[in-house]
Amino acid sequence: MKVGVIMNGVTGRMGTNQHLVRSLLAIRRQGGIPIPGGEPIWPEPILVGRSEAKLRALAGEHDLPLWSTDLDACLGDSRFPVYFDAQATSVRVPAVQAAIEAGKHVYCEKPIASDLGSALDLVRQAQAVGVKHGVVQDKIFLPGLAKLRRLRDAGFFGRILALRGEFGYWVFEGDWQVAQRPAWNYRAEDGGGIVLDMFCHWNYVLAHLVAPVTAVSATAVTHIPERVDEAGKRYRATADDAAFATFELEGGAVAQLNSSWATRVFRSDLLTLQIDGTEGSAVAGLRECWVQHRTTTPRAVWNPDLPREIDYQRAGWQEVPDNQVFENAFKVQWKLFLRHVACNGSFPWTLLEGARGVQLAELGLRSSRERRWLAVPELEV
Repeated sequence: MKVGVIMNGVTGRMGTNQHLVRSLLAIRRQGGIPIPGGEPIWPEPILVGRSEAKLRALAGEHDLPLWSTDLDACLGDSRFPVYFDAQATSVRVPAVQAAIEAGKHVYCEKPIASDLGSALDLVRQAQAVGVKHGVVQDKIFLPGLAKLRRLRDAGFFGRILALRGEFGYWVFEGDWQVAQRPAWNYRAEDGGGIVLDMFCHWNYVLAHLVAPVTAVSATAVTHIPERVDEAGKRYRATADDAAFATFELEGGAVAQLNSSWATRVFRSDLLTLQIDGTEGSAVAGLRECWVQHRTTTPRAVWNPDLPREIDYQRAGWQEVPDNQVFENAFKVQWKLFLRHVACNGSFPWTLLEGARGVQLAELGLRSSRERRWLAVPELEV
């Protein structure tokens, strides 16, 4: 069952690595997506972008025959019912709008827009036309977070009290070391900024693991005011590169999440989350997860005058087994979306969920500017 997919912005880091190579091409290597009683779903990508040289090279590297610099022509081609967008945030909205107008089912990276108004316009347009739509929410499919959800669903935590998390790493400034992220990430006028990037993640991660966010207090800062772009040219960083936030959640739990592209990692992973509950606690990274039940919690005694007697990172902690094979998080969600398109499978991560992420990012930035707590109202479409 062939499903043509227009992949716009696929020559970028995320588009190439996570969405093309580790998702669609990996699905093809597995023989497609199995469907009970039917032929497997077989994604047929056409690579779309602005650089003919990059597209030709990428297509040749992976033995793909279809690529184009003409997005309008691709949108008019009935062989490709799905449009995927992995472009820079600043150019995403008009392309997604054009895809919806062409009757394509749309699936796109987050954030779906740079502002809430534009995000809601996309939701309304997709609903009016009747196309299927979705947004990438990959973090919930990571093995470590999947284990946290498994623990929550099993009642391991008891009443959840709090979640705290650390995300980030040092992104080189681009002068003596090449930056790991594109320059537009650090320009607000191009849709950059860690708040817009990561709060779209935190919105669905918190809702998935604990409860939806009801209020936010945030501080956004730009630690590195000047960087060097891919062409070796210095530029002023106009977007935030770190954010420190507290979230109130439905039911009374509190979450604290630090996000930074200007921190050096001294923890077990680039992302670590800890959930504390009345019955137990758990700490997860991208893949691993460790738990400590109330019955194995050591008695901590505060005495800085004596050498530490307890290894707090190991005493009473037990690793959660995999108990299943975990696939690439992006690939898992791609399979679900393609089943949604081809077979009407369930897919709750719609553009509306993407808009909720943009809403939280806007409120986080506003909270930082105004230096106060802000409630998160329910969105009306």
